[in-house]
Amino acid sequence: MIRLSTLAGRLVAASLLASALVLAGCHRGDTKAEVAAMQAQQHFDAVIKAYKGGQFLVDDAVLSAIDTGSHFAYLKDAGKLPKTVLLVPSDDSKVRKQHLEYMARIALDYGVVVYYDKNGELKQINPQETKARALEDYHAPAKMGDDQKSKSAAGSDMEDRSRGY
Repeated sequence: MIRLSTLAGRLVAASLLASALVLAGCHRGDTKAEVAAMQAQQHFDAVIKAYKGGQFLVDDAVLSAIDTGSHFAYLKDAGKLPKTVLLVPSDDSKVRKQHLEYMARIALDYGVVVYYDKNGELKQINPQETKARALEDYHAPAKMGDDQKSKSAAGSDMEDRSRGY
């Protein structure tokens, strides 16, 4: 009985080793790329994440493009302006053209060097090649047509209501 249990233990250990080798063979080095990207973030003065709708995550706060520009203006006034900035995708959004255009404007305005992560490779944003977009806070509301100006939400004329109709 003792020999049977040690034999079974050795078979279990061998099967565990074999399954670990099989899993290691299926590994494609994705973790290495993630580790390299995380180590690269340590070499930058600031890391900003791209967020939905052309917004940015700066220190875990969602900021519009104009607020991000204001943040850089504050850092410049405080004497803490970063020299290098890394733009990375967030969990909610990838780096889009709109983000690159906004960061190109910030690079032009404040003289910082901005890099972004493109498929695991770091690329520098060149403000001359990338159309530097004016920083926007919001989109203006739609204008009401002349025929809709005197109408209430129910569709009746406002003048009819004032007369008591």
